[in-house]
Amino acid sequence: MNHVPIPVSRQRVVRPAVPAREENRLRWHTNFVALRRIVATWEKRARFRRDLEQVSRNDPHLIDDIGLTRRQVEIEIAKHFWQA
Repeated sequence: MNHVPIPVSRQRVVRPAVPAREENRLRWHTNFVALRRIVATWEKRARFRRDLEQVSRNDPHLIDDIGLTRRQVEIEIAKHFWQA
């Protein structure tokens, strides 16, 4: 008997049937998690830019210590929270 294994790329993956309602719930959950991550990223950027602005006002010598120019700080502070 000559047994030749089937390559993984050609094997059929049999998935258990998922009811449409459950599939929609999973899709909604996945989208919700993605949205939460986006909002968390935006909040992190906004907080960073607020803190950077406060440091640049109160302790401008610290900006030099972290290796940024005044112009770079101004550009970063001027960005909107959704901009990377």
